Amino acid sequence: MKTLSDNLHAVQARIAAACAASGRTTDSVQLLAVSKTFSADDVRQVAACGQRDFGENYIQEGVDKIIALQGGAQVLVWHCIGPIQSNKTKLVAEHFDWAHTVDRLKIAQRLNDQRPAHLAPLNVCLQVNIDGGETKSGIAPANVLVLAAEVAKLPRLVLRGLMTIPDPVAGFERQVAVHAKARALFDEVKAALNQPQFDTLSMGMTGDLEAAVHAGSTMVRVGTAIFGGRTYA
Repeated sequence: MKTLSDNLHAVQARIAAACAASGRTTDSVQLLAVSKTFSADDVRQVAACGQRDFGENYIQEGVDKIIALQGGAQVLVWHCIGPIQSNKTKLVAEHFDWAHTVDRLKIAQRLNDQRPAHLAPLNVCLQVNIDGGETKSGIAPANVLVLAAEVAKLPRLVLRGLMTIPDPVAGFERQVAVHAKARALFDEVKAALNQPQFDTLSMGMTGDLEAAVHAGSTMVRVGTAIFGGRTYA
C-alpha cells in the first residue's frame, strides 16, 4: 500500500521529469501540496518528508490546521487558494502567508488593511480567468494589468504573480496551449510592472502539471496525487 511519502516522492519525480523534458531546472518549479479536506495529521506526515508549502481552499478549515500545527518541528508556509469573500479577509490576513485568489481591488485593500503589523507583508497572486470559463472565478485577462498596478501599491501586500484554474481539456498540446496564454500574460504584466518580486505563475494541478511546467509554471498545486481522493461532506 502506498504511503503519503510514496505519493509525495512520485509527484516530485513527475515534476523533475517535466522540467527535464522542458529544459528547465527542477528548482524552477515549486510544489504546493493541496491539503483541503485532509487532517492536520496528514499534513504533518507530508511535512515530515520535507514538504513545506501547503494550500487550503476552505479558509476556516485552513486556519484550524494552521493553529493545530503551530510550533511543530517544521515551519510551514500556508497558501489560501480558495475564494475569498469580504467576511473572510481578516482570517486570511491574520493566518496565511499567501493568497492566490485576489481578483478585486476591494479584497486586496481589505487584506492589506487587516494584515497585522508584526507579520511580513502578505504574498498575493491575482486569479485570472484565462480561458473565459463561465463558472470560473478570476479577473478577465484584459483587466489584469490595471488591477496589478493598483495592488502593487498596497504596502502590506507583495504582488507575486498570477494564478489560473482553467477548465480541463484533453490532450497535452491543448493543455499547453491554455497555459501558454497565462504565461504570455504573466510576461506582459511582469514587463509592465518591472518589479523583481513578481515571480510566480501558479498553474497546473494533478492532471495537467506536465503541460503547465512545459508552458512555464513556477508553482504547481497538487492535492489528489499526494493525499488521495477526497470525500466531501
